[in-house]
Amino acid sequence: MANGEVVHWKELLKRRLASSKKDERTEEEKKAEETALFSKYYTEWRGGGSNRENYKNIPRFYYRLPAEDEVLLQKLREESRAVFLQRKSRELLDNEELQNLWFLLDKHQVPPMTGEEAMISYDSFLKVGEKAGVKCKQFFTARVYAKLLHNDPYGRISIMQFFNYVMRKVWLHQTRIGLSLYDVAGQGYLRESVSIVSLYEEAGQGYLRESDLENYILELIPTLPQLDGLEKSFYSFYVCTAVRKFFFFLDPLRTGKIKIQDILACSFLDDLLELRDEELSKESQESNWFSAPSALRVYGQYLNLDKDHNGMLSKEELCRYGTGTLTGVFLDRVYQECLTYDGEMDYKTYLDFVLALENRKEPAALQYIFKLLDMENKGYLNVFALNYFFRAIQEQMKIHGQEPVSFQDVKDEIFDMVKPKDPCKITLQDLVNSSQGDTVTSILIDLNGFWTYENREVLVANDNDNSTADLDDT
Repeated sequence: MANGEVVHWKELLKRRLASSKKDERTEEEKKAEETALFSKYYTEWRGGGSNRENYKNIPRFYYRLPAEDEVLLQKLREESRAVFLQRKSRELLDNEELQNLWFLLDKHQVPPMTGEEAMISYDSFLKVGEKAGVKCKQFFTARVYAKLLHNDPYGRISIMQFFNYVMRKVWLHQTRIGLSLYDVAGQGYLRESVSIVSLYEEAGQGYLRESDLENYILELIPTLPQLDGLEKSFYSFYVCTAVRKFFFFLDPLRTGKIKIQDILACSFLDDLLELRDEELSKESQESNWFSAPSALRVYGQYLNLDKDHNGMLSKEELCRYGTGTLTGVFLDRVYQECLTYDGEMDYKTYLDFVLALENRKEPAALQYIFKLLDMENKGYLNVFALNYFFRAIQEQMKIHGQEPVSFQDVKDEIFDMVKPKDPCKITLQDLVNSSQGDTVTSILIDLNGFWTYENREVLVANDNDNSTADLDDT
């Protein structure tokens, strides 16, 4: 029976093949038909129709922000942002979960220890990842392990280094969420690939305006023990002092807004949150721009300069800043270029001035000073500009009974230090690249700065003598 069926089917196939017409199409025609059929079926599979109707299937990629008079839409957007940020906050590890993670890591440590550091192998690392829970899954990857792997002969990583890595990531996300709550304008333009940024694309515009950052720091003050001694009447001045540092260095184009990822990437937020430490040393406080002693020092200097007590500084009052050796022509340029009110400077403008002069090595500070030195807005300093500012230094030297130094010598030294691309012009980028921008600007605007440079060898020798004397005493 079975053999008869096989023969029957064989005969049917032979007849079918014999009766079918031979395909006389060329290879090109066959390929063309194959391509046409593929395009047809693929389009149908993707849900598309004819080319003329493709526009109907383009996904929406732009969502208009609600206008000011669309109150209901604005409220809806604010609520949706709040819910989104709350959801992201719940995805972070809390203190109890962090403690549990540390317990698991410690339990799975692999001997021997490296010094006093407990170590963990990759196999144990994966076991902890399975037990730690869903929230920890993102940290237990081969990429993270390889990033923390150094020179251990057994291929292990430090448990403490890994835990600190997790803590840092959690802190960054927490801070990102906290800052996003103040991102009130919201335009959702962030398109960065970094996960910590892209997670919040839909939450807001991704940057803070000056008023947003002021609100953030004002509400942060009660959580910083080192600021407990500040009187509430000083809060507004403290907030202004703190905010100006962020905007001076992170908003060089003066757009009035700062990207949140720039705030997270710089060290300023770390310095600010360092004030949570109740046992912060006096030296750390003095070097921290955001500490109470530092803010009171800057504001106190402003009040001391304000001799007529009108809350503003005239050029005559500002000339006593620091050692009182800034040249008159430089101060003229300050009042020509910076924002003033009836020829006088307010506290916010004064803060920019202080930040520039106290941080002359930083590109943002050099940009501020370079703009003042570039009188003709040419984008570079030529010999004429250098001579114009140094002439004021020579005049001050005469007033103090010192022998003026030849400009030609100083000019040659400046060009030797900077080594500009164009031997006749010094650009801002030349100053930054040379790492001598602070020295060059000090020579041109401050008699005390020029004197320090001119006597640098004597000062170094004195320092060495003092160090030798201290060693002899011990």
